[in-house]
Amino acid sequence: MSERSGENRKRDEWALFLFITVILFPALSVAIIGTWGLGVWISHALGG
Repeated sequence: MSERSGENRKRDEWALFLFITVILFPALSVAIIGTWGLGVWISHALGG
């Protein structure tokens, strides 16, 4: 039984790893860079 739960844990770890690398990190990168760009654009629009 412990061998079976070990396989499930390994599969869950791979699923979490793929979620983080394929979805979470790219989404955070786009959000951070987009927010930075919007801030720069607004500061240039208002301040010159």
